[in-house]
Amino acid sequence: MKITSLKEYQAQVKKSKDYPEKFWSEKANSFRWHKKWDKVLEWNFKTPEIKWFAGGKLNITENCLDRHLLKRSNQIAIKWVPNNPNESAINLTYLQLHEKVCQFSNVLINNGIKKGDRVCLYMPMVPEITIAVLACARIGAIHSVVFAGFSAKSLSERINDADCKVLITADGGFRGEKITPLKDISDEAMSNTPTIQLCIVLKRTNSIVKMQKDRDLWWHDEMQKSSSSNEAEIMESEDPLFILYTSGSTGKPKGIVHTTAGYMIYAEYSFKNVFQYNEGDMYWCTADIGWITGHSYIVYGPLLSGATSLMFEGVPTYPDAGRFWRIVEENKVNIFYTAPTAIRSLEAQGLEHVKKYNLSSLKVLGTVGEPINEDAWNWYFNEIGNRKCPIVDTWWQTETGGIMISNLAGVTEAKATFATLPLPGIQACIVDEAGNEVTENNKEGKLCVKYPWPSMARTIWGDHKRFKETYFSAFPNFYFSGDGCLRDKKGLFRITGRVDDVLIVSGHNLGTAEIESAIDEHENVCESAIVGYPHNIKGNGVYAYVICHEKPLNKEIQNKEINNLIVKHVGPIAKVDKIQYVEDLPKTRSGKIMRRILRKIASGETKNLGDTSTLLDPLVVESIILGNKKI
Repeated sequence: MKITSLKEYQAQVKKSKDYPEKFWSEKANSFRWHKKWDKVLEWNFKTPEIKWFAGGKLNITENCLDRHLLKRSNQIAIKWVPNNPNESAINLTYLQLHEKVCQFSNVLINNGIKKGDRVCLYMPMVPEITIAVLACARIGAIHSVVFAGFSAKSLSERINDADCKVLITADGGFRGEKITPLKDISDEAMSNTPTIQLCIVLKRTNSIVKMQKDRDLWWHDEMQKSSSSNEAEIMESEDPLFILYTSGSTGKPKGIVHTTAGYMIYAEYSFKNVFQYNEGDMYWCTADIGWITGHSYIVYGPLLSGATSLMFEGVPTYPDAGRFWRIVEENKVNIFYTAPTAIRSLEAQGLEHVKKYNLSSLKVLGTVGEPINEDAWNWYFNEIGNRKCPIVDTWWQTETGGIMISNLAGVTEAKATFATLPLPGIQACIVDEAGNEVTENNKEGKLCVKYPWPSMARTIWGDHKRFKETYFSAFPNFYFSGDGCLRDKKGLFRITGRVDDVLIVSGHNLGTAEIESAIDEHENVCESAIVGYPHNIKGNGVYAYVICHEKPLNKEIQNKEINNLIVKHVGPIAKVDKIQYVEDLPKTRSGKIMRRILRKIASGETKNLGDTSTLLDPLVVESIILGNKKI
């Protein structure tokens, strides 16, 4: 059911708080089940253990595809737009997508993949990544998509953590003028992945690649051997659906586990309500399927809703900065969902790239990945939406599975730079440093959630202790998001940024420890500290404080060497924007680096550094401030 009026919204909020289990069971009733659940919810945030719809049996792909076939066989499910504007787009109807998913499901089964096996995907933004994701879900294999911008080392770490049996990749991927050599990177990764038995390779760029006998298979060869008839594996509600890795405040990425039924119900519910999707709308989310936004709002949410989801292979500035708007015009896009980074970069390119296109089809605009600044919000509203399209400023995380705080387009109030209000069914709150809930408005604190929701993560793969410590230990009986939050006098929520050691750069979560570990590989580096600082395009830039064994002979050369190490160990998205060489770092007497101070210096806020009484050597700060002025 879609909420279409403010009165209805208010009624749903009340119902979700008074009768949460009834509220969610009504949402679940609209799906296809092999067996209904025995109990709606069991939960304990101390353990933590959360179970939704326990005892239920279903398959998510039957709800994405099979149940739509009677009514939507000939409707476009996925509209794919290639990187090269001169290459033909591909339309896959619900019937065609169903057939290809069944076919690739049989490819996996024919090669010994079964329920519970982990399958890693390292692929470009082509229709086959959606097909592979859904095929894994259809046979009960657990998919783990790794963004195709990550390095071989990052890829192998994720494969090894999940003990993946299969890697699905491509010969290469197009991004603007560049070709990413995905198979070469995969080969390097697989030299250190003992659990990989099979690598399935899609031909995309026709690059020359090495194919290892008895391990590497071509996608097209395997598809030719396979039937397009497949019966979906029946899954338990709490069976894992996918693992998706997100950066943590320690070096090792966290394998966030999402389960089947709860994720399914929330993906559809949040998609329909936040974007106010109507039958026949053309919906476009510009994210990559390597991130949670692509999982929930390119693949699962739209397909569960019977929508048409546009997928784009390229980048917003190729062949020029009008590419997004050309796609909107050519495909009559109605709902457009992108990142503030993309908005800021396109705003900087000038209006001449916007004005030549007809954007009148747009009805709803959205932002995701990080808080949007007011200038970008106003430009987006005025120039792209022509002052008529509501902007949904969505707050959520890999761990939450779906949008948690957002206005519902055209139904509830929008306010620049504010995510506004939690969706009905989400009991978000602000807590103070002592862990007490702050009930009055016009206050700031830590953003928490005090009651479970269906799409919340269940664990960190192989490390439930870390799951508890990361999300449920800081404030007992609350899920802690890691974000700061301000609530205005009307009760609207504004996200103020991370309060832990994770940076959001161009909408991507990057762990500081992972980048520091790469920098420390340099032979002349003995220690480093990474912080974020305000960046006009990326939201946050990456600022490195580096201590060397010896003074660099040539800073420019060493800076380049450091960034090359980051690209090798993490990926190009984590490259450092500024490097400041320092003699020492501000540390407490226990040896902890005071990043709060480093963040303020990097941001140019040196007048009020807060309490420095716990520093081992306060003079270090003065030295760093002086050095910062020369950067």
